[in-house]
Amino acid sequence: MSADSVRLSSMAHGGGCGCKLSPAVLSELLSNTSAAHSFKQLLVGTETGDDAAVWQIDERTCLISTTDFFMPMVDDPHDFGRIAATNAISDVYAMGGRPIFALAIPVAGGHSIDTPEPIYGLAVNGICAPSELRRNCDAKAGDLIILTKPVGVGIYSAAFKKEALSPADYADMLATMTTLNQIGAELGKDSGVHAMTDVTGFGVLGHALGMARGSGLRFVLRSEAIPLLPRAIELAQQGYITGASGRNWESYGAAVALAADCPLWWRQILTDPQTSGGLLVACAADRANILLGSIRDAGYPSASIIGEMRAGAAGIEVS
Repeated sequence: MSADSVRLSSMAHGGGCGCKLSPAVLSELLSNTSAAHSFKQLLVGTETGDDAAVWQIDERTCLISTTDFFMPMVDDPHDFGRIAATNAISDVYAMGGRPIFALAIPVAGGHSIDTPEPIYGLAVNGICAPSELRRNCDAKAGDLIILTKPVGVGIYSAAFKKEALSPADYADMLATMTTLNQIGAELGKDSGVHAMTDVTGFGVLGHALGMARGSGLRFVLRSEAIPLLPRAIELAQQGYITGASGRNWESYGAAVALAADCPLWWRQILTDPQTSGGLLVACAADRANILLGSIRDAGYPSASIIGEMRAGAAGIEVS
């Protein structure tokens, strides 16, 4: 980059999924917008905060429709486009679907906008059979939970913005953000998989809480089992944290039981906003190890079993 170049990431007040509204604000905005009961074909609307809308076309086919766009968290336009596209497509995979086409936002074929900040994303459509649809609210007591990608993207992006990320660290961040969650389309075909969602701007705790609340269960999270990017702990301890991490905790912290001696930096990892994060997969306990092996073999070596669903008041217990 030349001395007079302007960093793409410096043109945005935030980056990636860290730009999302806080969970509390979003919940308030959507509190009276549910239309699921108005149309029997609308299988998934806004009622459970799921990853996409789903419309049943006929007895064999569901249409999955979503849109996702954000401001840059990297400086290379090509990398920014790859990350934004991967992230947008993830919502279809998180529902158990197969993407079929997408429209660019805000480029020809999608929508145009006059804005001082760079924005890019996609409106994505996918399909699946009704039996392969996986929502975030159908986990069962006794299910084990698999997370398919490592956590720490928001922390890495905060370090990148302050020019404190090495080229090797950047490569790790880019690799995870551009890895498609296409395993979701295969997991949707397995009857042992009961629920799925992807981990994005609300962090591991936020999306786990959405699954717990939607399913009416308690998510017991084993913090030591959460896969992390190699320097996530080190960078978090050095203070490379996004503003979204604090907003996330303020929004849902009351529903999370942390150990009294939990350090602040660990809480910030758990609430770290993930851009194009992995899938949370709730599956029958007797299928978990087989599914975990299949997920790792499919190109997700960090995939780990991070907890289980138990009967009890909806919320999260971190052990």
